[in-house]
Amino acid sequence: MSKKMSMTTKIMVYMGFGLMVGSLINAFASDITFVQDYLVNGLFHVIGALFINALKMLVVPLVTFSLICGICGIGDVGVLGRVGIKAFLLFMLTTALAITLAISVSVMIGPGEGFDMTQVAASTFVAQPAPPLTQVFIDLIPSNPVAAYAEGNMLQIIFFTILFAVCVLMIGERGKPIAEGAARLNEVMMQVVNVVMLAAPIGIFALIAKTFSEQGLGMILPMMSYFAVVATVLLLHATGTLMILLKVLGRVNPMTFLKKMRSVQLFAFSTSSSNATIPITLRTAEKRLGVDNSTASFVVPFGATINMDGTAIMQGVATVFIANVYGIDLGLTGYLTVIGMAVLASIGTAGVPGVGLIMLAMVFHQVGLPIEGIALIMGVDRLLDMMRTAVNVTGDAAITTIVARSEDKISMETFNDPTAGHVEEVHLPHSSSSKA
Repeated sequence: MSKKMSMTTKIMVYMGFGLMVGSLINAFASDITFVQDYLVNGLFHVIGALFINALKMLVVPLVTFSLICGICGIGDVGVLGRVGIKAFLLFMLTTALAITLAISVSVMIGPGEGFDMTQVAASTFVAQPAPPLTQVFIDLIPSNPVAAYAEGNMLQIIFFTILFAVCVLMIGERGKPIAEGAARLNEVMMQVVNVVMLAAPIGIFALIAKTFSEQGLGMILPMMSYFAVVATVLLLHATGTLMILLKVLGRVNPMTFLKKMRSVQLFAFSTSSSNATIPITLRTAEKRLGVDNSTASFVVPFGATINMDGTAIMQGVATVFIANVYGIDLGLTGYLTVIGMAVLASIGTAGVPGVGLIMLAMVFHQVGLPIEGIALIMGVDRLLDMMRTAVNVTGDAAITTIVARSEDKISMETFNDPTAGHVEEVHLPHSSSSKA
């Protein structure tokens, strides 16, 4: 009997097929109405949207039940605070390292030097204003928890759920049925994740095919220097910086980690959404990496909201690129300002929609770069956003692993087992009755 193809391999094959189909449509069928209306904006769009909705459907209930289950499992508010502080500081550290690496590589390579200024003159961009920092803190507490859940506001959901779970602990024995119920519901939601993952290959094919049929690889060519530097730094950060931190602080094998994260990275790349990937990241952290639910349930959704490594890298490279295009010398002070702004902005804009371009506009304004220059990079931003999201979820899982290791909340046996947590097939109830 031939060996079954693993889910990760299936996803990679379908992703490659989607890239090929999308690129061919972009090159040879971009003006054919039937193909665009019924295939790209019809079949591909519908299947991709259904898959994204299925993933988003899981996020709020999974985060809620998992977080209640995890906090009740910790049983100590002091430990929860310690885990939160560790995670926060590590996320800030990786963001600072990410943008420092981005600026350093960009200064050495010099993307944007000798750029055709006629493209600048024709470009227009209007930046949305960033919300005041005071409003961000005010918005942490939901005035209406039901609205927060309906809108999927992760910071408000995390705040309310933590408060609720802590109060469950405070009422002692009377709260045990709630904790046990959350544990059972969390187990059910994990099974729902398994079922949704069965549709992953075809969903990812549709998403990739639609993206590349609309964007096309030809979009990259005029901006090749910028695109190549961002992609290179993203790769260096994911396979270099984060893996060094895993080895030094987490004392785990980075190669084992990367192998087990492949499916999560592919999901993130296809969906371009850290929040939509939360169910897959959370499942992988617990079932594949061996992180205890009490740690994973808190750090993963927290990281999906506040971790901005990929965005910080884009900001660093974009700043140097636009400065070179306009012939502006920022100097050491300017670059240090960019680093500081990126770290602070990742806190101040956490959970804000369209955060990447808002943060970039804030940085440009602070160092005196023309904000309309952002329009130059928007053509390739969709493809780079896919890569950024893959790096962000890698950082979420890496920090979760490091924090869990420091708290002795990780099963190294599970981490080192290459087959742990594989999702290959889901057995439906009563299916055995059909057997001869």
